[in-house]
Amino acid sequence: MLNIGIIGLGDISSIHIQAINQNPKAQLVAICDNNPLLNHSVKHSRFYTNIDDMLEAESLDCVHVCLPHYLHAYATKKCVEKGVHVLQEKPLALNTQEGRELVALEQRYPNVKIGVCFQNRYNDTLIELKKIVESGIYGRPIGIKGVVTWYRPESYYISKPWRGVMKTAGGGVMINQSIHTLDLMQYLCGDIISIKGSITQLLDYNVEVEDTASAQIKFENGTHGLYFATNAGIGNSSVELQVIFKNEKFTIKDNILTRLNNQGDKIPILEDIKATGTKSYYGPSHAKLINHFYHCILTDSSHYIHAKDALTSIAMVDTIAQSSQLEQSLPFVI
Repeated sequence: MLNIGIIGLGDISSIHIQAINQNPKAQLVAICDNNPLLNHSVKHSRFYTNIDDMLEAESLDCVHVCLPHYLHAYATKKCVEKGVHVLQEKPLALNTQEGRELVALEQRYPNVKIGVCFQNRYNDTLIELKKIVESGIYGRPIGIKGVVTWYRPESYYISKPWRGVMKTAGGGVMINQSIHTLDLMQYLCGDIISIKGSITQLLDYNVEVEDTASAQIKFENGTHGLYFATNAGIGNSSVELQVIFKNEKFTIKDNILTRLNNQGDKIPILEDIKATGTKSYYGPSHAKLINHFYHCILTDSSHYIHAKDALTSIAMVDTIAQSSQLEQSLPFVI
């Protein structure tokens, strides 16, 4: 039985708690949050307001980090140095430099696992699309498109002010809402050569972070990438991820993978199993990722999403922002 802790009881923590409680090989024994009013909010778990106190008092196998972005690296470092495995919510870190520090931490403690929640890699539709791309049956992809058109009211930032400040959030729509899409684009198409990006604010909110971003992404294999994301949309439309081959297009939208051939036939291939008790835009696979990470702990497997795997998406966010500021294409360096 794995003894599990959670640090941070924000919005996403309920998804983690649900998955932990449903796993017969894990028990949630401790939670930590700096708000003492949340004591007793999770039954049968001891409550702490200080990370060090929790790590000192408890014998934990794994800690889930569900904190604001600027605390990810701090909390992960605390746990890893105590020999406790970490499953960390996205993003990996506040920026690329912090991300590199976590990769170095991972290398210094090879027996301690740092997993990152890019749960959409575990969607059935994405797994099937990955197989199609890697099979080479349609040749290499000539293009990939990732589109996220969501909406966030000003109250979203007012209720949790860290979300609108660069030093605590690290960005807006790129790092918070669409980093999963950036991750999947590079996961499907491989190494990136260069990025030209643009970021802006379309909404008149009193925040520092961008609400809209776009980018042209050139991949080493010749694939051309187009990325667009906004929080200035009308509601939360389905994320669209499309891989384009010479004679075929494969699209994931509304959690359904479809194939469009040259004759204009749109053929459904696969639909994700819907998850209950979660916001639709989180995707259906948090529990799959969490259960798999626990399996990796129990079997000492390295087949999970490492810090080094998650570093690329943070570097994409930073490069798009830097490219926008300089108004030019930039070589992609991790």
